Parts: sequence; structure tokens; C-alpha cells
Amino acid sequence: MSHPAAVLSATGLFTPPFSISNEELVAAFNRYVAQYNQEHADEIAAGSRAALAESSSEFIEKASGIRSRFVMDTEGILNPDIMHPVFAPRSNDALSLQAEIGVAAARDALDRAGVAAADIDMIVVANSNMQRPYPAVAVEIQHALGAGGFAFDMNVACSSATFGLQTAADAIANGSASRVLVVSAEICTAHLNFRDRDSHFIFGDAATALLLERADLAAPKQGFNVVSTRLWTQFSNNIRNNAGFLNRCEADNDPLAADKLFVQQGRKVFKEVCPAVGEHIVAHLSAQNIAPEAVKRFWLHQANRSMNDLISRRVLGRDATPEEAPIILDRYANTSSAGSVIALHLYQDGLQSGDLGVLSSFGAGYSIGSVILEKR
Repeated sequence: MSHPAAVLSATGLFTPPFSISNEELVAAFNRYVAQYNQEHADEIAAGSRAALAESSSEFIEKASGIRSRFVMDTEGILNPDIMHPVFAPRSNDALSLQAEIGVAAARDALDRAGVAAADIDMIVVANSNMQRPYPAVAVEIQHALGAGGFAFDMNVACSSATFGLQTAADAIANGSASRVLVVSAEICTAHLNFRDRDSHFIFGDAATALLLERADLAAPKQGFNVVSTRLWTQFSNNIRNNAGFLNRCEADNDPLAADKLFVQQGRKVFKEVCPAVGEHIVAHLSAQNIAPEAVKRFWLHQANRSMNDLISRRVLGRDATPEEAPIILDRYANTSSAGSVIALHLYQDGLQSGDLGVLSSFGAGYSIGSVILEKR
């Protein structure tokens, strides 16, 4: 196996200071349901409006495997009259919230690798959602870190980190960059409808960073060789968020409409995405003449426990052990593009030189990304 030009030298993680358990989330949701049903009691009784159903911790864990989530704000989310995070406004001269958590994750990765921010010559912020269209959050992070080179934002929903990693590896291979940070600063709770029973539990907040270096610059035996990357997309409306600058130009626009937040057809997503991801990983490994059983660890996107179990079963032909396909969504929930990187960050110990792992993402688009890594 030839060693490529790019090395994944280090990962970084920012975990928010607050956590919300299923029980706390359900209590707030059910208070909202009770208020709603009481306010619309006459219409519900007349059959012109449907009553809302309560949620439960048991339902959430069975549906997703999630038990809690880290968040940037609890008070707004758990207030039945608000039910979204509340952040204090910041001036244009202050570091934005998304840049702040991205910088924290980036510094963690830099510290672990022993690399100075000034030596970075490319930064990609790869997220599901950006705090603003421009100036790019990546350029703001570049400025805050004191990095050189250039920076830009990109969005491929939950696959943003793996797509960003390939972009970084390609830039190193073609000589346009020597050290690259891929930052995924996901404040997912801000685009989640906490009043929707089917999805109010899905997301949490977190930020991750991947530091890639030209192989000759990386510290010996540190991190992973980037063996191969493979990306795939196919258009689907089954996961969608319609918030955008054109909303204000639409007739009868309702800025609070549910479709301006995260919406999905969960059953369709499960049915269509799981087989596609399994086939994608198997084909990628086959193209590199790697047998699935030769892979020591699969760091999969952390959206749903049943999805991950099904995908790893398709790839391995059996149930994966917790060591082979680690799960972090039970305590972090779905953190979009950050999820698989969190799994990599927390579960890379124990691998020996030459051991192989697969970092994989999947989500809206549809999009799938897989990265084959070799422990150095």
C-alpha cells in the first residue's frame, strides 16, 4: 500500500458546557403539548385540529439510541414558551459564536499535533449550517488563530467533514497547501424544531477540527495516513431546510414556518441511505483491495443507532463490536458533520501502526463520504 501525500496529524474537539437529558427535554416538550392542547381544546374537540401527542424518554431512546445531548444553551430550549436556544447578540467586531467554538476545536487539534497556527495555510469550515453567508466563518477563524494562507466555507450537510477532508487532502497533494485545518462547528440546536415530536430530540451542538499535513512535515508515527477518499451525492428532498435569503422575497412568507428548520422523512431516509452507505464503503474498500474484516475501526456518522448497526452489519456481514464501530450519539446526539469526527477523536487509542480505519458520513443531499485511514 503506497503512502499518500497527506497525513491526518490530529483531531480536536469542543464540547459545549451544558447537557440536556432525555428526561429534561421530554418534560419541557410535554409542558408545551399540554399548553397547546388546552389553548386549542375547542378545535380539538370539534375535530378541526389534531391534538399533539406527548413524547417520552423511552420513545426517544428506542427510536434513536440518544440519551442526552450537549448544547450551547439550555434555558431557551427547555422553556415551553421559547423552545430554541437563546444567544446574546454580538457586535460585528466580536468573535462570532460559530467561530468561537471552531477556534476552540482548532486549537485543541493544533496543540495535540504541536503545530503553530501561523504554519496553517488553508482552513475549511465544513458545516451543515453557517451562521451567516459572509464574510466566511473560515476567514474569521483564520484571523482569530493568526493563520496564514486562505480560508473558505463549504456545506455538504452531515457529510461536510469528510468532503472537507478530501478537499484538504487534494490541496496538499496538488501543492496548493501544506497544512490544512478542517473545522466543523455545528450549532445544530439552532435549526431544530423542538416542538416536533418526531425530531425534537435529534440534535446536539459540538465543534471538531481535523489537522492535515504534508507527509514530510508531519511528526513521525503521529496520526494517520490518508489512504483514500471517496465521495457520492444524489439529490433528495427527504432531508431539507428551506431557510435562506430568498425567503424574504417569497409571497406570504412565514419566517417561523416549520420548513425553515430541519425537516426529514425519517423512514424514507433510513430505507434509502443505509443500503447506499453500506455499498459505498464496501466498494471503496474493494477498490483499494482491502477486505472489510481487515478494518479495525469504523467511525460512522452518529445520527441513529439502528442505522449504524445496519450499516456495519452490511459491511462486515455480522454485528460490529463496540470497539469496531464506536457510538457517541448516546451522549452527544446527532451533531451533524461533527459526529463521525467525535467518534474518531474519542476512539482512536489502541490502534497499532498499520491498522486501518474508515471515517464515514452520510446525510442530506443525499451525500456519502468515506475516508480510509492507516495508523502511522
